[in-house]
Amino acid sequence: MIVLFLQNFMSTSLSEIQKTALGVIEKERVAIESLKNSIDDSFVRTVELIYSSMGRLIVTGIGKSAIIGQKIVATLNSTGTPAVFMHAADAIHGDLGIIQPHDIVLCLSKSGNTSEIKVLVPLIKQMGNPLIGMVSNPDSFLGRNADFVLRATASQEACPNNLAPTVSTTTQLVLGDALAVSLLQLRGFTPADFARFHPGGSLGKRLYTRVSDIMDRSLCPKVDPGENIRETIFEISRNRLGATAVIDDHGKLVGIITDGDVRRMVEKGQALETLCASKVMTSTPKTVRHDQLAVEAYQMMQNNKITQLIVLQDEKYIGMLHIHDIIREGIV
Repeated sequence: MIVLFLQNFMSTSLSEIQKTALGVIEKERVAIESLKNSIDDSFVRTVELIYSSMGRLIVTGIGKSAIIGQKIVATLNSTGTPAVFMHAADAIHGDLGIIQPHDIVLCLSKSGNTSEIKVLVPLIKQMGNPLIGMVSNPDSFLGRNADFVLRATASQEACPNNLAPTVSTTTQLVLGDALAVSLLQLRGFTPADFARFHPGGSLGKRLYTRVSDIMDRSLCPKVDPGENIRETIFEISRNRLGATAVIDDHGKLVGIITDGDVRRMVEKGQALETLCASKVMTSTPKTVRHDQLAVEAYQMMQNNKITQLIVLQDEKYIGMLHIHDIIREGIV
């Protein structure tokens, strides 16, 4: 019975569900497209104001706008613009103390006429802090009293009752991203800067972890060019890296021998007892500097279809990096 119900439901409702979902996406697409008109002189002056500020950007709002405000704060902080979230309802019950003399306030509200906004805005104006209003209706209380207006226009929500914040929060979100990225660009924010604010997780590790941070320096397999293959195989096995470097009498790197090289010699029917390391080695080993990013080393391995790299410091061999070292750190 349940299967029959599901079959009937799917046959009669699937097209309606798709139609509804596509309608939401279309309404939000149109609203985002219209935001191009919001990137005007007021937007440019707002970015310049925040960029030149000696204080922080205090972002406030109520309801769903408050949630979008928190996301904007997170994006700004992670891209070099100091920002703090202050809930509009809490602000009028004591949290106004968050705002310091050099701070700028960004207030998000679709209508710009909520009771909390009407109480909060005069207080901010009285404190003398610059006020930016991100609002759908520029003729609202917030729009008329803000020093700068960012128009997050939403003529109609995607909700069929025109009630649930959908299009309005999307336009706020997109406009907030435009603000953050414009500031990022002005600051010349680099991947290195990004790494300082994102040290955790795989993203941070990709941006700051270097070869020397993850290689095992206690494993440094090496043999002389004249070493016999038996001892060479022992050296590869002892260090568990699948390879050994070949170093001459002057300490110079002259090659690498992998377990694959040995295996290929066996497959060719070579008499291994007559071979020395120099006869088996690859004389052009792939190398990486100890201070290179581990993700760059991983890309080299991928491009060359190998699993280990010789690590050099000031042109001196100091060990090997294995692909397992990178995977274990969660970098890829």
